[in-house]
Order: sequence, then C-alpha cells, then structure tokens
Amino acid sequence: MKTLPNDIVLRPRFQLPHIEDKEVLLKAFEETKQAPFLIKRLDDHVFIKFSNKAAHFWSPQLQLEIIEKESKGSTLYGLFGPNPTLWTFFMFIHFGVGTFFVIFGIWAYSSAALSKPYGLQVGAMIFMVILWFVLYAFGRAGKKKGKPQMHMLYLLMTEILDIK
Repeated sequence: MKTLPNDIVLRPRFQLPHIEDKEVLLKAFEETKQAPFLIKRLDDHVFIKFSNKAAHFWSPQLQLEIIEKESKGSTLYGLFGPNPTLWTFFMFIHFGVGTFFVIFGIWAYSSAALSKPYGLQVGAMIFMVILWFVLYAFGRAGKKKGKPQMHMLYLLMTEILDIK
C-alpha cells in the first residue's frame, strides 16, 4: 500500500493500518528521544516537529492521531502541515488582501457611478492581484524548502513504527 505520494501536496494526509494496539504505539512515540525532533503526546494525538536549532521559517510538522480498531490493531491518521502560527499568519494575510480587493472594488464602482475618477482604486485592485501572486510564489518556495524535512518526519515515524 502506497501511503505517501512522491509529490508532497499542501497539507498532505495519510492513513496507515497497524497491527499493534493504540497504547503500544503511543508509548513508542513517547519513549523516542531523537535529535533534532521534538515529540509531544496529547491524548491520542502525537505531534512531531523539529527542535528550535534545526527548524527554519518553513519547517513542517507531523500530527498523528491513533485510533483503536474494533478488532485487533489500530489506524494512524497523519497530517503534514506548517507551523500553526505561520499557517494562521498566511491565512490572515490572504484574508486581508482579499478584503482590501473587495473594498477597492466597491470604492471604484461607487466612484464610477458618481462620475468621479477611479483610477487609483483600480490600480490598488491590480496591486492586490499582484500581491496575491507574490504570496503564492512565496508559499511555493517555502513548501519546496520544507519538503526535505517533511520526508525526514515521515522516515522518523516509519522507524518508530517499524514499517518497512
């Protein structure tokens, strides 16, 4: 079963069945101390990220949720993602750009309806579109920079779970 595609997508998710019980797997993650990783457990969730020394602005983290099956074994649900603070900041910036685009659009429409000049507003709308493209390129560059660390997180997880 292929668990992770070669091309890492934005916030990729995966699911792994495992023959061990949930508590055995959670204990294996809790007992692992391997630099440069920080592993934290909260109930059935495990968070794996890089230490401050090894982390950079675009460093990803891996969130695992381990669910007990009704029969023997468990299922791991994994999610790769950026630092939650970075993700929130990026969404805030995108929301702000979109809001300003709409505001400048309404202002341009109002000015045009009142037969007033509206070049400044249209220029600002064009600037917002260019800013969206810049943010997109910035995000793509960050995703590319974080991709090797994403593979390192996945390899650590497979080592802890003893998956071949």
